Amino acid sequence: MVFLTYPDTQDEIFQQHWDTWFNQADVDELIENGINTVRIPLGFWLIEQLVDRKTEFYPRGGLAALTRGLRQLKDAGIVAILDHHAPPGVQDANQMFTGNCTSNVQFYTKPNYRRALTWTAVVTALSHLHPDFESVFAIEAVNEPIMDARQTPGYGDFQKKFVMVMRAVEAALGISSSSLDLGLDIQVSSSFSNATQAILDLGNLNTGLFDLDVLTALADAAIILAQISFDSSTAFDIGQSCDGQTPLVANFMDVNWQHNNPSNPAAAKNGPQGYDNHLYYSFGGVADATPTAYMESICNLGRVQADAALGNSPLWFGEWGLPTQFDATDAFLRDFADAQKLAYVQGAGWIFWNFKIEQSVLAGDVSRQWSYSEGVKRKYLTKDPSAYFNPNVCDPYINRTSSST
Repeated sequence: MVFLTYPDTQDEIFQQHWDTWFNQADVDELIENGINTVRIPLGFWLIEQLVDRKTEFYPRGGLAALTRGLRQLKDAGIVAILDHHAPPGVQDANQMFTGNCTSNVQFYTKPNYRRALTWTAVVTALSHLHPDFESVFAIEAVNEPIMDARQTPGYGDFQKKFVMVMRAVEAALGISSSSLDLGLDIQVSSSFSNATQAILDLGNLNTGLFDLDVLTALADAAIILAQISFDSSTAFDIGQSCDGQTPLVANFMDVNWQHNNPSNPAAAKNGPQGYDNHLYYSFGGVADATPTAYMESICNLGRVQADAALGNSPLWFGEWGLPTQFDATDAFLRDFADAQKLAYVQGAGWIFWNFKIEQSVLAGDVSRQWSYSEGVKRKYLTKDPSAYFNPNVCDPYINRTSSST
């Protein structure tokens, strides 16, 4: 008798998870709750050709699962941000969201920057070429890099190359806009039979326009795209026209996410660009752990204005929730939800983390404060996301401040 054990069963286990964790019933609930935008966290291993199977152990089949989910979201009229949540090498220490909870942070190195750029090129092309990706409007470069900019060498240069890779792929596909400038004098795609050839030859047509990292990413991505297009689970027409399409939004965590002389992603701008900020009170450092301090802090939040002053606009809040550092009452959670929504709509909008979470006997009732679905059911969050239980909830707190920790 043969027993299959990890890692032989990992692909099967993850396939079962993807099939059950997000399906049509979840899409229907998003529609019922008025959600029009989702942010999808993705690992670099989504593009399986980028994984070093000798040292990196990640499941296969993610791209097919994503394709299926995007098709369902597109049919529902829900648009998507594809977020590079776990780039190669791990971008922050001891964080589960990186896909490898380790202190060995290696993302900020040349080889892993290159892999991330190749990932970007592939996902950009898929977003324009694959019919199931039509609802994608933005790609986020890196989720939550280390906050201390002294520990992220080369990150500013990576931001510029990230944008250049996106725009180079789009130029190869014949996509342009009045806000986009690559110095191209020809419609590149008109010279070639398919996207792979166009992307491969773009660098040769414009010698000196792109540096080696960008050229390498384009060449590697072209090969990977050809492989994906012939895979039965992800197949698409690599020779189709992109006429009438517009450039994707390049998305970064905002400049104020980091400290100690961070690079400003606004310096990388070439074409449409958006900025992301995340705010959680439960991890400390925002306000004292009291209901009054929380409300005074959120009702006087100035992050949208601070970002705009540094060119980081439009700004949206891609993660927030209701967890607290104290035992919050139902009444407080309702007020806190309203107050956060009022603060975040001063920018380009918000996305709650997460739409649902796993129920756990050991962890207790964590979904009460972390699940959007539960928040709606328990009436902390309005059924209509644009509505409020109390639109004047901040009136007693505006222009008042409490000491922060």
